[in-house]
Amino acid sequence: MMKIRIAAIITCALVLAAGYSCGWRTGPPATTGGANPNTDLSTLAGWELSDGKRARISDFKGKVVLLDFYATWCEPCRRETPHLVALHQKYQSQGLQIIGLNVGGEDDYGQVPEYRQSFGIEYPLGIPDDELVEQLLGDNGNIPQTFLINRQGKLVSHLVGFSETRAPELQRFIESELQSPP
Repeated sequence: MMKIRIAAIITCALVLAAGYSCGWRTGPPATTGGANPNTDLSTLAGWELSDGKRARISDFKGKVVLLDFYATWCEPCRRETPHLVALHQKYQSQGLQIIGLNVGGEDDYGQVPEYRQSFGIEYPLGIPDDELVEQLLGDNGNIPQTFLINRQGKLVSHLVGFSETRAPELQRFIESELQSPP
């Protein structure tokens, strides 16, 4: 009986630690991190896409870009992904470009194809350069982190963590930016 109790305590501690380490929040997410609103992000470092090609924010000038920093093992990231898939399907034709950037570590990179398939992700996925992670996330290692960048390459919104209340807020930001001229 004592072994079961100890195992239960250890399991609970591990679940709490995993949730904390990837920004698990039950309330509204914070909106702070490494970059400030209105910062020109077009000169930042880039990422490598799953097909081996390199990209950076400046490659998408004229589009509204949503960068999502995630990991396949992160529960808030897993809850956020269906919302991103729906946003992509709804707004891609209007100029929204979503890009998922995996920051889960080398052990996580091999899980990305299965993650893509299980969520039906059609937007590009890649691995960010260390420099880009430093430039955008700074000292805030919580994930998911979502950066919305306008058609001119300037940061509009930076959201940290995920909650169901954030989805409509993010959609409003996207709709507003899509109405702006290229």
